[in-house]
Amino acid sequence: MIRYTLTCDTSHRFDSWFRSASDYQVLADAGQLTCAVCGSPRVAKAVMAPMVAPAGQHDTAAGAKPPPGPAAPAPTLTGPGHAKTPLEHLRAHIEATSDDVGRTFAAEARAIHDGLAPDRPIRGEASGAEVRALLADDIPVVPLPFMSRRRTN
Repeated sequence: MIRYTLTCDTSHRFDSWFRSASDYQVLADAGQLTCAVCGSPRVAKAVMAPMVAPAGQHDTAAGAKPPPGPAAPAPTLTGPGHAKTPLEHLRAHIEATSDDVGRTFAAEARAIHDGLAPDRPIRGEASGAEVRALLADDIPVVPLPFMSRRRTN
């Protein structure tokens, strides 16, 4: 994915994501891009400077302003050259404090709800139909913002 800052003929600036530089060019050549603010079809890439930090430096490049919006929490260093993101912290906490029941998640959640299994935090996999059935029976479930490690390479 690549992010371009675009500008229209009335000087509105906005960002847009594309699969690749060639995908951007195909859309631009076909007249498929419009201004996100005013809808003008005359859109072009704005001049952009890359933000490249020296090796080993985790903050923005010297002199570059951070993007607008709320500041992200600073990453925590967990080893040489690796920063642990808030999502990785959440994942580590969930994995450390819950049982992975895999594909038996729906049955195990129902058994816990019905008092047939010990009450404990669990995580696992369930189909859309299984999740809808659990929710219909007032059994609380929530999707996790990451995939199971079993399903990742």
